[in-house]
Amino acid sequence: MTVELVTTSSPEIVEAMERLIPQLSRSAPALTAEQCEALIAQEGVFLFVFRPETEAGQSAPILGMLTLATFTIPTGLRAWVEDVVVDGEARGQGAGQALVEAAVEHAGKLGARTVDLTSRPTREAANRLYRRAGFELRETNVYRYAQA
Repeated sequence: MTVELVTTSSPEIVEAMERLIPQLSRSAPALTAEQCEALIAQEGVFLFVFRPETEAGQSAPILGMLTLATFTIPTGLRAWVEDVVVDGEARGQGAGQALVEAAVEHAGKLGARTVDLTSRPTREAANRLYRRAGFELRETNVYRYAQA
């Protein structure tokens, strides 16, 4: 299996977004080609994709993705993991773990002091994955202000 940091959008990335985003969120629309380009072009935002192993010379489909957002605040560089999704056919085979580990490693290379993420308690498999990857549950409140 391989995890790649995407630096350029392509029709393959757009197709992967069309297939994976509905598995992540029922309410979020898939990204258009222009939106994929804008996402990947953002400074401080990194898109990682997962591909299974294939025979030499074969191109494997993208079966997972993760977004790492970084930003600098007065206390240092921080990183946030968002939109982790693995295709249903690839779950339970290490794709999520590989994506998370790649993102944490990248954040460390950039000098991030912390890497945070959130996950609903009902997402039991995801929560087990994050604990296995070294994340610790924080005692905090998460607030959201939704624009009307």
